[in-house]
Amino acid sequence: MKKVDIQELARENAFDLIGKEWMLVTVGNKDKLNTMTASWGGIGWLWNKPVAFVFIRPERYTHEFIEREARLTLSFYGEAHRAKLQLCGSKSGRDIDKVKETGLTPVELESGAMTFDAARLTLDCRKLFKASMAEEDFVDKTVLARWYNSQPGGSLHDVYVVEIEGVYK
Repeated sequence: MKKVDIQELARENAFDLIGKEWMLVTVGNKDKLNTMTASWGGIGWLWNKPVAFVFIRPERYTHEFIEREARLTLSFYGEAHRAKLQLCGSKSGRDIDKVKETGLTPVELESGAMTFDAARLTLDCRKLFKASMAEEDFVDKTVLARWYNSQPGGSLHDVYVVEIEGVYK
């Protein structure tokens, strides 16, 4: 895995990266980490910084990690690893060892953040901001009805804005 200039992201289509390819949100260190699949988020420019934003439900095991750690990675794998991402999105790290189950090999970046050697692209990120979604903040109530009220058992997401401090390919 090689660190590349952040301008390499300009060659990627964020809609495809996140919405179609999905990503792994990985938090922790070489001794204990958790990862989960996400398909909601974005990449952009905020506060004169390159940023990404991700959505994590408080009941997810990864949420415990993201709350206590300063860093996380967003990594992308391509279609060849779809089954691994499906497992990481459907099983909890509380119940299984996702690294063992998927066969992914953890890699520690120079920042101490963790990714996996199979990633074709990894964003090394530092948390900047967190907000919790609230029902009253939804302007379009059909979004609330479709994605939250119609799916019992899940809370509203917490939104994290993270600075992209490194890009690896």
